[in-house]
Amino acid sequence: MTERVRVVVTLIAVALALACLPLVGLPAFYESFLYLVFHWIALATSWSILSGYAGYFSFGHGAFFGAGVYTTTTLAAAYDVPFLVTLPVAALVAALLSAGIGAVVFRVKRLRGELFGLLTLAITFVLATIVLNTRLDGGPGVYLSNVPLPRLVGSPTGTFYLLALALATGTLITAYLVTRARLGLGLYAIHDDEDVAEVEGVPTFAYKLIAFAISAGVAGIAGGIYAMYVSYVTVGDTFSVTVPLYVVLMSVLGGARHWLGPAVGAALITASLYTFTSGQQAILGRAIVAFVLVLVILLLPAGVVATVLGWRRRRADVSAASATGGAEARGGSSGDWRTRGREAASQSEFGAADPPRASAPPVALQCEDVWRAFGGIQALRGVSLRVEPGEIVGLVGPNGSGKTTLINVISGHYTLDRGRITLGGDDLAARPAHEIAGLGISRTYQIPRPFAQLTALDNVAVAATFGAARCALGEARDEAWHWLEFTGLARRASALPHELNLHERKFLELARALAGRPRVILLDEVLSGLTPAEIASAITLVREIRARGVAILFVEHLMRAVLELSDRVVVLNEGEVIAEGAPREAMRAPRVIDVYLGKTQAHVVA
Repeated sequence: MTERVRVVVTLIAVALALACLPLVGLPAFYESFLYLVFHWIALATSWSILSGYAGYFSFGHGAFFGAGVYTTTTLAAAYDVPFLVTLPVAALVAALLSAGIGAVVFRVKRLRGELFGLLTLAITFVLATIVLNTRLDGGPGVYLSNVPLPRLVGSPTGTFYLLALALATGTLITAYLVTRARLGLGLYAIHDDEDVAEVEGVPTFAYKLIAFAISAGVAGIAGGIYAMYVSYVTVGDTFSVTVPLYVVLMSVLGGARHWLGPAVGAALITASLYTFTSGQQAILGRAIVAFVLVLVILLLPAGVVATVLGWRRRRADVSAASATGGAEARGGSSGDWRTRGREAASQSEFGAADPPRASAPPVALQCEDVWRAFGGIQALRGVSLRVEPGEIVGLVGPNGSGKTTLINVISGHYTLDRGRITLGGDDLAARPAHEIAGLGISRTYQIPRPFAQLTALDNVAVAATFGAARCALGEARDEAWHWLEFTGLARRASALPHELNLHERKFLELARALAGRPRVILLDEVLSGLTPAEIASAITLVREIRARGVAILFVEHLMRAVLELSDRVVVLNEGEVIAEGAPREAMRAPRVIDVYLGKTQAHVVA
């Protein structure tokens, strides 16, 4: 039995056991209390699917909850639709509302972070105003006491308990499966660096939209059940700040990035709030919850679940390191690391290991008359170049000459103003970055930009999953391990990027760029900041990559590397090509010496 099946079966088994509680005559108070616990588990967990995994911090969960409340209220009270039939409709209405919002908001890059949070909060108030001034509510509120409630068990509170239990279980299973799927890996990458995720092949717009719709749909169902539970619905109570505030606090407490974290936080906070239910005790209970939250934010910023798992990982790493030290003292070899790494990959949260798949046939990269401006600054002025399969073209020039801008345009990070870029027979100009990655273009960054909260292995697996290789999840792990070995990082497979030095982060980016099996790789100053020994190692790696038939566009200021590696050199200055040809010939051009090398450095290429 795989880990995925085992976890799902365990959740279902626990839910079935809990479903038996109403049958043993549980008092109505406890059924209502447990209903509220599962209600908040569903809401907090659904919130984390977008905000915890993808990092789009939303204060608009109350809007989708309210949409579900008033969908059920309207259908059941005004049109006599059976209550249970209204629940999938409530989910659909909330999901469509979120999809409509996301289709607009997610296309605007500047609407991230706090701006996205404020926008979603504003949507809650807009929706409340619409409901208040229409027949959906009209002001006095809507009574649901005459709507028949299906009796799943002997008491109404037992019925609500079972409905909330089913919703919470389904939401937890959904959240768990999302984290173990391509969607989850893509959302985690979006959370850490959305622009890099898109360039690595993650369809960021589609994934955010899917996560938003799932999150809102669950909130809609929770709202529908809650409408019948309270039996009297008002705009003020429905669209208050309670829902968005509580789901954020619960998720932060438990750990919004882990599928189980929000559920733990919801259970702890709900239990704390309802332990004290009257007078001064209620005030004391809220004060205690607030104090505990402050402590958690200060001491456990990643949340309870993530912190505990982090402690376990560090202890496991220490134990593994101790065992490795003992093995090496007994004559162990680096092959032991390969075995342990493959076992770790097979047990990884995203799947088991399989053999790597073959890369696509090599093709040439062609840039023709490429222009790109930023406001009044013309960064590229009609740049044309060609890189053949198995060829290394050095792209050099003074700072600000347009080298990185050209790489950004080729990889889809920027759109070009005019001109043409092709990869074989495919025109790249009108394609989003994730499609360009899927066609076989990978890149590194001048300043490394790994996904900060993913391990080295998972960083590389992102490219293997979404790049040109399009590996299945298990296959991506094996592919990632292969390229970590290739770049000498197998020993650091379980390390987070902040635990790596500059050399290791540079090579991690190189491994990530290779994992998608690219046909063209864009290397942006991959040697800068390295020691002479590290530079020699990197030069050897680049030559091995070229030997595989990959076309390489190589941006570098280190003349030794440019002269040793490049088959041809293209020199840029102020966005224009001022020289092109064999390395030493191009670098000896008078204009290149004048604007780039200077007469004191001309001897380097003599």
